[in-house]
Amino acid sequence: MSPLIPTVDDLAADPVTHHYDDMIAPAGLTNMLGTVRIDHDLTAVSAVQFPPVSQGLTQTAVLFVDGRLFASYGVPVTHEWRPDRVVRRASLGDLSIETTTVCVPGSPAVAIDVAVSSTVGRSVVIGLSAAARVTRSADAWLDAESPSEADAVAVVGETLEFSSADAAAWSVQGLSGGSAALSGVAESEAFDIGIGGNGRGGDLTVTLDVPAGGTAHASFVQALGSTASAARATYATIAADVPGAIAASEEFWDRQLTAAFTEGNDEFSGALPMLETASEPLRRIYWWATLGVIWFRRDWEGNVLGRSYDTLMPNYWGTTTFIWDYSLSSLSHALLDPAEMRTQIRHWISLDIHSHFGTSSITGGPVGRWYSVNDYAMIRLVHDYVRLTGDVDFLSEQVGEATVGEAVQEWATAWKTLRQGTDLADYGEIDNLLECVSSYTHEVASLNAANVWSMRTAASLSSVQGDESAAAELRASASELLPSVVSRYLPGQGIFSAGQPDGTQLPVRHCYDFSVVGTTIADDLTPGVRAEMVEFFERELQTDNWMRALSPWDPDASYSVRPDHQWNGAYPAWPADAGRALAALGAPGVLTDWIDGLAKSANQGPMGQAHFVEEAVPGINGGARKAPPQLPYIIDWACSSSGAWIELVIEALFGVSVATDGTVTAAGCVAGLDPSAVLRGLRVGGHSYDVHADGRVVTTSGSD
Repeated sequence: MSPLIPTVDDLAADPVTHHYDDMIAPAGLTNMLGTVRIDHDLTAVSAVQFPPVSQGLTQTAVLFVDGRLFASYGVPVTHEWRPDRVVRRASLGDLSIETTTVCVPGSPAVAIDVAVSSTVGRSVVIGLSAAARVTRSADAWLDAESPSEADAVAVVGETLEFSSADAAAWSVQGLSGGSAALSGVAESEAFDIGIGGNGRGGDLTVTLDVPAGGTAHASFVQALGSTASAARATYATIAADVPGAIAASEEFWDRQLTAAFTEGNDEFSGALPMLETASEPLRRIYWWATLGVIWFRRDWEGNVLGRSYDTLMPNYWGTTTFIWDYSLSSLSHALLDPAEMRTQIRHWISLDIHSHFGTSSITGGPVGRWYSVNDYAMIRLVHDYVRLTGDVDFLSEQVGEATVGEAVQEWATAWKTLRQGTDLADYGEIDNLLECVSSYTHEVASLNAANVWSMRTAASLSSVQGDESAAAELRASASELLPSVVSRYLPGQGIFSAGQPDGTQLPVRHCYDFSVVGTTIADDLTPGVRAEMVEFFERELQTDNWMRALSPWDPDASYSVRPDHQWNGAYPAWPADAGRALAALGAPGVLTDWIDGLAKSANQGPMGQAHFVEEAVPGINGGARKAPPQLPYIIDWACSSSGAWIELVIEALFGVSVATDGTVTAAGCVAGLDPSAVLRGLRVGGHSYDVHADGRVVTTSGSD
């Protein structure tokens, strides 16, 4: 029988062997309280942050072996990632060194077991260069990199204790059974790897007596806290039993994965349906997507929302939830954690969504500039929440000066205030949209098509509330707008133009037009237009195992090499949304034929903020390689919008349609992958359904 629930072993990444400074995105770990980046060498970690304590991208635990910097030996290092741990290993002459790193469940701490084996009996000196820049900011983390500051450092027993100037942030680091010493380097505010350096607080050293053919162990722990006593206590508890912390991490993550598919679990307020299938690629994609959603849950003490879902990790924008990215996993949040989703929606309604791109879980306040997508994103969130939970009363709840339903109507028509002399809305400049595509500005087809969908969706929500007058007005406005959107189509090319303030029209060969137009107004397009759009996608965007966000035939392909929205790769939601568009545009076979290749890219942990196409950078074991965080790419290792792939499976492959009133039907194409596939336990309102590949929807629990 095919497995229904994954374990950490099922979601393990392929081993990756690389040298220092290869094009590898450093992996991350989380315990849902904070995050850590796992660096190239066998022990180094960076960006250890457990809100409200942060320290930017500071690196610590840089390895020395017998007094020499490990990286300078030039030996390859193999990384093996699982949700619960990263195992790193290398051979160094007669030595074999293997380390296991975990984010300790329930604690603001990182632990590393260091295992040293030798073919001959000898002593081995293990040294770690330790640094910290911990701080506790009372304000939101408003930059991509979290706050940090120069710390004081002192030797206390076997540990180095780092503290902020106001003693509100502490980092205690040590090697069990070893010794600690200050570096003797003068304090400096300069901190920029390659310019000012990483900083050196002190050195941790232990001498291991390794028997011939045997193994000796050492343990490193870094514990953070808002007080010295808290950090010291956390360090002492974990250092006393690092193997226990490693075992606890595996149990913790297996429990999260089980809970995600179990109705009535103790971890989430909902659950995802289980996928029963003989198709390994389909199963792999579904489990990969699920991990990518739960990976971003944050339950740290002091979170102003109680629980939130971050957007990126482990490098950038910790504690920030972007409206856009969260909405791309909208269906997943509505199924998996509707209580959190409800709180998050209410919070965003209480603010001005036209003045920021997200909010901070530290203060609840706004972060960043306006993203043009926000109105569409918010309607999508409310619509998915209401239709999947059946909580129609939510629309009547007062938030500030308006009800939720009134807010939806306002968002649905907000585009009218953005018109600049034409029938279409002007969505601003590059920083309001895709950030690295200079021609994708102003009157873009995507969000104007989304306005048609938004007004129709707002109409259906108004109808559920019994306001047929408002519904009729919204539908009429959608019908009036539609021809102006379609008029921007360029016949024979499969693409749309973006209107500019000077009246010119720029042809744009971007996947965002393809995906949003395809998922919002496909039924309003002629068969010829739909066919040409599909042909464009296959010809210029699709690759075997990923896709290009921008066609390399677009003149703007020379503008940037940021691979989330440019020619050399794509943001993780874009293949999933393109797949939904393919199904909606009448090309389900193109989608099902693509699944095998896409599944190969599910081999490097949760999906990254972008993966390269292989014309740009060779893949990893057949999968599209994750892009790295350094300039000019500035791409994070993991991104929360992976829930878009859950929507791909449920709504495109299985063809599930959930109406605003909760009616469930199905007519998909998953039989092309596995005619016996079943989604088990899809929860809609008070009912649970099994959805079969042949379109049968069977009620398994609940009553009318």
